[in-house]
Amino acid sequence: MTAVVRSSEVVKMCTVPDVMGMVHQDAQDAMQASGLYVLLERDATGQGRLLINDRNWTTTGQMSGPGEVVDCGTTVTLSAKKVGE
Repeated sequence: MTAVVRSSEVVKMCTVPDVMGMVHQDAQDAMQASGLYVLLERDATGQGRLLINDRNWTTTGQMSGPGEVVDCGTTVTLSAKKVGE
């Protein structure tokens, strides 16, 4: 993490990890370990299913992208499919 000063406000910056292909729970853990806690998740198949048991899902997409340096308060969206889909 780095810090940037914006008009007397210190903004912590975080580097987004590459979580593509990871078990969804591990992807969330990696994001949080990098200082990113505002996470949204979505069913990558478009079926609108809830990712209840995160260990049964594989991360297939992420926004913000791997390696991007963002404000640690940035919302990161993770897309996932059930294992085997």
